[in-house]
Amino acid sequence: MKEELKDRTKKFAIDCCLWCENLPKRKVFNVLQNQVLRSAKSNADFINKLKIVEEEADETMYFLEIIMNMEQKRDNEAERLHKEADEILSIMVASIKTLRNRNVQIVNRKP
Repeated sequence: MKEELKDRTKKFAIDCCLWCENLPKRKVFNVLQNQVLRSAKSNADFINKLKIVEEEADETMYFLEIIMNMEQKRDNEAERLHKEADEILSIMVASIKTLRNRNVQIVNRKP
């Protein structure tokens, strides 16, 4: 599962980069493109890293939405990237919840 998620998030980052290369060469898109590119990590540490991924996926979705609204046309690749970011976000939220519950169970376990 961990390797599968790593491969999936890596592919998502590469796909975002390739998609951004095809945006119009305008200043406003350069700023938004940079946001997308900066956005597509022990248990407490891992949870913190997952929170970062959660935040970045959410932020990426936000900027993809802005770009899609500005383009005012249907962009299948942008929609696919948005859907993938949403799925990654859902996975991160579920993973964080599972890890937190597991940590609580360990703490509450009596020796």
